[in-house]
Amino acid sequence: MFVQQLAVFLENRKGRINELTKVLSHNNIDLVTLSIADTNDFGILRAVTSDNALALKALKEAGFTVTTAELIGIEVGDIPGGLHNVLELLDKEDISIEYVYSFAHTKDKNAIILLRVKDQNRAAAILERNKIKLIDNLAAAAKK
Repeated sequence: MFVQQLAVFLENRKGRINELTKVLSHNNIDLVTLSIADTNDFGILRAVTSDNALALKALKEAGFTVTTAELIGIEVGDIPGGLHNVLELLDKEDISIEYVYSFAHTKDKNAIILLRVKDQNRAAAILERNKIKLIDNLAAAAKK
């Protein structure tokens, strides 16, 4: 029911993202989605790949500091208020959002959103109860 995400600590220096993508490329791993949050000294690259287990192993072997986290993946109509309606449901249930990012638009004109919250199981149950479509395979969801 959850989407596994890799979080990679990156020093802010020239070529570091290139080094990461080189490791993935050489291991035939596709980046499905990524987001980077940075400061002056370092960044956190958050990504979902075509093979997170292999990516985790390859990146660690290449000297990267990598952890994993589970996110809630949802699919909502790509319309004004689509995300707002979901966030409002969670807010009413006192679920705090740690971070959120959009993945893609599907052929069905839907948006795929990734959410990180403190109480993943409770949030997922609330979303399911309110008929919000949960996804666990980003690549498949984006292709449909």
